Amino acid sequence: MRLRALLETDALGLRLLGGDDELDRSVRGVMTTDLRDPSRYLTGGELVLTGLAWRRDEKDSEPFVRILAGAGVAGLAAGEAELGAIPADLVEACLRHRLPLFAVHETVAFAMITEHVVRQVSGERAGDLAAVVDRHRRLMTSGPAGGGPEVVLDLLGSDLDLQAWVLSPTGRQIAGAGEPLPGPVGAELAGFHLAAVRSGRRAPHRAAVGGVTYSLFPIRNNGRGAVPASRDVRESVLSDWLLAVEADASDWPAARLDLLQGVTQLIAVERDRRDAARTVRRRLAQEVLELVQAGAPPAEIAARLRVAAPVLLPGLGTAPHWQVVVARVDWTEEGASGTTGSGIAGGPVAQALLEEILVDPAVTGPDSADRIAVAHSGDEAVALVPLPAVAAAEADEAADPDGAEPSREDPALHADALLAAVRAPLSAGLADDGRLTLGVSASVHSPEGLRGALEEARHARRVAAARPGRVCAAGHHELASHVLLLPFVPDDVRRAFTARLLDPLRDYDRRHRAELIPTLESFLDSDGSWTRCAARLHLHVNTLRYRVGRIEQLTGRDLSRLEDKLDFFLALRMS
Repeated sequence: MRLRALLETDALGLRLLGGDDELDRSVRGVMTTDLRDPSRYLTGGELVLTGLAWRRDEKDSEPFVRILAGAGVAGLAAGEAELGAIPADLVEACLRHRLPLFAVHETVAFAMITEHVVRQVSGERAGDLAAVVDRHRRLMTSGPAGGGPEVVLDLLGSDLDLQAWVLSPTGRQIAGAGEPLPGPVGAELAGFHLAAVRSGRRAPHRAAVGGVTYSLFPIRNNGRGAVPASRDVRESVLSDWLLAVEADASDWPAARLDLLQGVTQLIAVERDRRDAARTVRRRLAQEVLELVQAGAPPAEIAARLRVAAPVLLPGLGTAPHWQVVVARVDWTEEGASGTTGSGIAGGPVAQALLEEILVDPAVTGPDSADRIAVAHSGDEAVALVPLPAVAAAEADEAADPDGAEPSREDPALHADALLAAVRAPLSAGLADDGRLTLGVSASVHSPEGLRGALEEARHARRVAAARPGRVCAAGHHELASHVLLLPFVPDDVRRAFTARLLDPLRDYDRRHRAELIPTLESFLDSDGSWTRCAARLHLHVNTLRYRVGRIEQLTGRDLSRLEDKLDFFLALRMS
């Protein structure tokens, strides 16, 4: 389609601010962005939509427009909702670079412009395949006449003979037509996608899993009602959906790639709509969290919980028990892209990620998070998770006080189980500069216990943060042991303590292959029993006594003394 056609469409209400002689340019697609430098996502010929969140002062317009012009975009449409009138410096920069500039009235959603362009471009380039986009209003409605993303994917199969799935950033299937994608395959594809996005590679990304080739297309949440486009890829990489197509798109013609891009934009509109529906649950969680943190009277908190319970557990006859889950995403100061992590708002990132983690990975569909309310405060996200009172009581009876694995019937949340299915893909998205830590409280059955549950979950998260690894979790069971103290020991003290006790043993093991460290661990795990430890290590007791004697000689400690046993135990845990 031509840019001129946008002005001829009254429903869009666009006003031309400059570039009258460039209106015959062809539009190949549309992109919404507020990145200061969106060049990595531009291929040329796009109509770029922006809310102007990238502009801090008048000096920012020139480099932004220069980047767009250099990438060969067809035109720029700027929304008036953020700043009111379009700034004069932006108009002047577009005139200098001969880039057509349109003003988008604040009452016009970017999604409407996106849908119009996608429909027109796909109709012109895909010929008989234009029905996939032309029927977008029916496809994207939730009523009986629609069907959401599943109908789009079904049409991809019937019109293009392509099998495709919409996946969450952890690989959970949100939508699909035909056979469901196996969970492990979805997780591996999500890991491929997240790693490719973090490395800055241009989509679609090619991945081979189990001898099958897939092409992965990002689905970015760019609608007017959504969170503003991020200035740093790390702000959105852990929350964006993706479209996995069972095909190799590396040799596809431009028309087919454009059509798939249009399909992802339609699905992104649906994502915007569903995220808007989540606002009520977020607001309920935020209100409860603020009351708890402010030390509000239990009666006031109970009133808020009574409001939340019917929303999160419709039809529930009795007041539920609650669990609290706290998550935090931390980035190192210097990211892989050269930008600093300190400018990233950690709370919203952790909020979106926790909403995904708390969904049962075996449940498909975008509405399976209806019973999850997540708020964010500062750099952490806090989830209020309801459990039916009967189920929670059964869980309390079945729970092992020593923190053993829960039974399959146990409905309560357990830290390790939450991360089992998502650890690998999230580690790829966190790359080498991010960490996710998570803490889970015990269930509580009254407003009086909610404040304690919040603090318990926060303590558990700090315990998880003391552990190595990109994705770590800890539960309330672990707070009853010595590990509660370890996260609060300063790092330099921890390093000095462990080095003083364990470095002599490690050096000796490297020189003599004596396995003193494994022997020490086994000896402590056997509660100092020579017989049990020797049997566990398949050693003669005299050999074990020789090794323990060598440990004592190298460290100057006596393993018959409780104090020295405890020091070694803590050193091994902190190492």
